[in-house]
Amino acid sequence: MTPRYLVPFHPKQVPHHFVDLLIIGSGLAGLRAAHAAHPHQTVLLVTKDQLRESNSNYAQGGIAGVLGPGDDFESHVSDTLIAGGNLCDSEVVEMVIREGPRRIEELIEWGTKFDQTKGRLALGREGGHSHQRIVHAHGDATGREVMRAMIAHTRQRPNNLIWEQAFTLDLLTHDGRCRGALISRDGGPPTLVWAKQTILCTGGAGQVFRESTNPLVATGDGFGLAYRAGVELRDMEFIQFHPTVLYIAGSSRSLITEAIRGEGAHLIDVNGHRFMPAYDQRAELAPRDVVSQSIIQHMAETTHNCVYLDLSHLDRGEVLNRFPGIAATCAKFGLDIAQDRIPVRPGAHYMVGGVTVDRAGRTSLPGLWAAGEVTSSGLHGANRLASNSLLEGLVYGAFAGQGAAREAAEMPDTMTALPIECSPIKHKSQSLDFADIRASLKSVMGRLVGVQRNAAGLREAITTIDSFFAYVMPQQFQDETGWETQNMLLTSRMMATAALAREESRGVHFRTDFPSSNDETWRRHLAIQIDKCGGHPQ
Repeated sequence: MTPRYLVPFHPKQVPHHFVDLLIIGSGLAGLRAAHAAHPHQTVLLVTKDQLRESNSNYAQGGIAGVLGPGDDFESHVSDTLIAGGNLCDSEVVEMVIREGPRRIEELIEWGTKFDQTKGRLALGREGGHSHQRIVHAHGDATGREVMRAMIAHTRQRPNNLIWEQAFTLDLLTHDGRCRGALISRDGGPPTLVWAKQTILCTGGAGQVFRESTNPLVATGDGFGLAYRAGVELRDMEFIQFHPTVLYIAGSSRSLITEAIRGEGAHLIDVNGHRFMPAYDQRAELAPRDVVSQSIIQHMAETTHNCVYLDLSHLDRGEVLNRFPGIAATCAKFGLDIAQDRIPVRPGAHYMVGGVTVDRAGRTSLPGLWAAGEVTSSGLHGANRLASNSLLEGLVYGAFAGQGAAREAAEMPDTMTALPIECSPIKHKSQSLDFADIRASLKSVMGRLVGVQRNAAGLREAITTIDSFFAYVMPQQFQDETGWETQNMLLTSRMMATAALAREESRGVHFRTDFPSSNDETWRRHLAIQIDKCGGHPQ
């Protein structure tokens, strides 16, 4: 059984806070949503770590947009649809891509300093793109620069209140509407935050896998709290694995940006053979799902635990100037990226599925909006095109923020605590080794719900996750580690259940027992929503 609320509380015994807009998550989508609030509206931006700690901050490649000569909207739309495995919403794709240049120009106006060449934006190219259209900053540190500028601009707005180190436990619901959220600050007792409108921007869930590019905060909290509140999610089987994650014992699993292949890097195997042309005519510039699956297959054929990126044939000065962050990371392990082979293998990178939203960012729960990686908007379909993620965060962050601000302005300005059904104390929680539970979960997910899947493995994964469910989910923990673990388990089970249900291969979802796509049966979304008894996702 999945509990409605993770912790016990009684509305008469906890603090209350009232705002017009509550924004949960401090990535690019959340910050952009905050900028859409009306000047007189109170905005509370909540993040469980520091404001800068999000997947957006670690984005290396850049933001895709039609900005250069010879490029056009139709080409970017076509590239996105092709990468999306015939599951994109074409009208959403058109809308987001046409909005892109305006949103990128906003970032520049707000202080973002993108790389330039001879006074014009320097545009890169990545896998799946037919043109150079990726704006980037400091070579391979785009996310950090964008977030620097956005955080500074956010802090300047007097109507924004920011809570850092604040964990959002659950959404508050009453009479079929979202009324805010239950939030623990600095590990303390929960606060009931009442909001006219709430926007969910909590990012992804890469930490449910052992090999991941995501920071430690990406534990799927938004998927868990949305599910417990009865919100519809969909396409949870679609998790994108980045083909090139640094694979060195003792290192963090650092992302090696797709742009490095866009600049001409080759993928070679342990024998020095360049293998991608044998798998796809686009070679290293094929979409991420193709490259990841090719690497996994080639690793099996060579019985080696990784492949390698080779840049030795490129100009040394240009390589080091374009990728200073990657060069510095690899140098810590004695690797010179301009001449040494860089060991890489696929790692969990981006959650394509998530909370179902319409074209304005509304979810299935009135009063709740969502934007960014936590959502399934229809832009990515079954596979995200490189550098379309920050683009989506910008566009949908603006849309969700505008829609929520507009509806909040139409609501009466009353500050009333509603009779929320309280969550009683069940029993004292057991002492659990969360590190061991998480390590076991990550191992199961990587082994059985990774780049390649099959029915037997997925059933084994679900059985194992259910065994964790049985003793972890009924308990009420008092700290973030316990709450994150519960969200990781719930998110993992949704992923595995959806992957078992989709009996075909499409985009990032590859079934070895169903290796072909089947449009007649499976060109559709798979929705997941809690049943009335609070049971597992089906």
